[in-house]
Amino acid sequence: MSSEILIYIIFAGIVALLLALFQYVKKGKNRSKLDLFFSFLRFVTLFSVLLLIINPSFEQVELSIEKPSLVIAVDNSNSIKYLKQEHKTLAFVNTLQNNEALQEKFNINVYTFGNQLKQGDAIDFTDKQTNVFDAFKALSQIYKHGMAPTVLMTDGNQTFGPDYQFATSVYKQPIYPIILGDTLSYTDLKIQQLNVNRYAYLKNEFPIETILVYNGSDRVASTFVVYQGNKKVYSKRLNFSKQDNSKIIHFTLPANKVGVSAYRAEIKPIDSEKNTINNIQNFAVEVINEKTNVAIVSDFPHPDLGALKRSIENNEQRSVSVINTKNFVSKAKDFQLVILYQPNSKFKLVLEKLNTLKKNYFTIIGTKTDLNFINNSDLGYRVDITNQSEDYQGVLNTSYLPFYIEDIGLESFPPLLSNYGGVQFNLPVDVVLYKSVKNVTTNDPLLCTFETNDKREGVLLGENIWQWRAHSFLENQSFHQFDNFISKFVQYLASNKQRSRLNVDFQSFYNGNNRVIIKAEVFDKNYVFDTREILQITVKNKASETEKTFPLILKNNHYEVNLSGLEPANYEFSLSVKNENITKKGAFQILEYHVEQQFLNANALKLQQLAKNSQGTSYFMNNSVEIIDELLKDKRYLSVQKSSENTMPLIDWKYLLAIISLSLSIEWLLRKYNGLI
Repeated sequence: MSSEILIYIIFAGIVALLLALFQYVKKGKNRSKLDLFFSFLRFVTLFSVLLLIINPSFEQVELSIEKPSLVIAVDNSNSIKYLKQEHKTLAFVNTLQNNEALQEKFNINVYTFGNQLKQGDAIDFTDKQTNVFDAFKALSQIYKHGMAPTVLMTDGNQTFGPDYQFATSVYKQPIYPIILGDTLSYTDLKIQQLNVNRYAYLKNEFPIETILVYNGSDRVASTFVVYQGNKKVYSKRLNFSKQDNSKIIHFTLPANKVGVSAYRAEIKPIDSEKNTINNIQNFAVEVINEKTNVAIVSDFPHPDLGALKRSIENNEQRSVSVINTKNFVSKAKDFQLVILYQPNSKFKLVLEKLNTLKKNYFTIIGTKTDLNFINNSDLGYRVDITNQSEDYQGVLNTSYLPFYIEDIGLESFPPLLSNYGGVQFNLPVDVVLYKSVKNVTTNDPLLCTFETNDKREGVLLGENIWQWRAHSFLENQSFHQFDNFISKFVQYLASNKQRSRLNVDFQSFYNGNNRVIIKAEVFDKNYVFDTREILQITVKNKASETEKTFPLILKNNHYEVNLSGLEPANYEFSLSVKNENITKKGAFQILEYHVEQQFLNANALKLQQLAKNSQGTSYFMNNSVEIIDELLKDKRYLSVQKSSENTMPLIDWKYLLAIISLSLSIEWLLRKYNGLI
């Protein structure tokens, strides 16, 4: 408390005392002992009021000891169980958690990782995939500050994600790998990789590439076989040696039947081979009867053309041709959807041909678009002409009805360059994205669709969509999310099917190591998304005839169910809305593939390099207890004493109010009792 505040308190006491004496002791000889008591009560009241006004306070310093964190990250994938390391892993985690010396020095936190990082010690080794790099990326957000040495218990076999050997670029903590599994080299033949397109076309042949790897020193022979059901459709005899230890096989198979065709590729095991699971790999191809041909019509080059072509052709069911206005008219019948990129007066014959053929089309309007031509072409809308441009970002309309759109973070994407001004539609439109400028969302559409004269149309009021695709790749290390967004948009525009009140989003087949997710949307009779409905899906295994029913969970603007627990098989499903007589049926197949069981031993070299890069130490399970001594002796991991300075009131205002109330009450009661009021 400062000396200035102390002077104020003394001055307040003097003033309160003088006022109290002035009121009750000014009578001279006639004053009584009661007047002196009244003076005391009035002094207490006035002094308390003045203390409330002054509000004296003092600084309080609190000291605390902050211990470093000890992170225990445990590989929860089923490869640990396959390598018979689960019991040793659980025992060692328990040893670390219950060590009193470690508890005294560290705050111990246990995490598990497989598909994703999870906090807690619910370790069951059931995850179907392993992403070590993603676990470090998540931990880097939790332990940004302070020391947090990390004990990493894993076999080092990662099934997807960036190389974790370089995780020290994002995670700046010392890492101590505990290597689970042995490093002995076994004789082994395996299918290292099998590449095949997801789709094929009826009466064509589809290519397959297979990489086979041999680990051993003797010369061996084996046969590579592909089966469709019980029928052998391909076979090849192969020889391997220590020097000639890999083979790349290219071959084709015929697509004779529409639908999903499942296959099993197998390299016959050799004698004394320990792991035969990695000798077999299942795959499937969906055979379709026709391909959707899309035309992008433009009279000048632009990066958007290439970005759109690659996004659309990412779905193998679609083919894209970039064509100019002169050549389009004669080929218009060949396309199911036409994209008009920044049309001008040269597009007059193009529009006439599209209207004659009743073709669906998608118009992209940018700064090079002839807006007078747009406004005079009777397209159902008019664009304001201001001869100015503006950058607009997109804001997703979560109430968009025609089909399900997943939020891929479009609001954070770079802005598109567009003409400044609004657009007026003379027919109902469904807005996919609204325009946003300087974080202010407008009512003008940036991307929308509408239906007129038995055909569907879409309008994008902005150029440089190639930047969106590039941004999506930087955020996700993949074009998949953006390409999927464009794919669904193109699929809707290329079709003339009537709008349904129940939309179901699923794949015809799923790989066994991927999540099996089915999504659905349900609308009321006014085609407004209904969040009150109860949806359930009944899944039937075609082979065993068993049925299971699962509820769908509401997630933002769609319903979703995770069927990843189903065993590999062919399934039929019926998805129904409880309060409405609406049902959708379908079928899918889950392929058997145990990616976590493809490994024979631990990846010790990579884990040892990770430890070296992070200034940690690697251990094998048989000498893992030595890590406890190292952690306890390492002088980098010291507790830190922290001080916090808090300003505390000298007297709490609640107590002062209580004193004021009490003194005034006593004074009033005594004056009333003595007839002075």
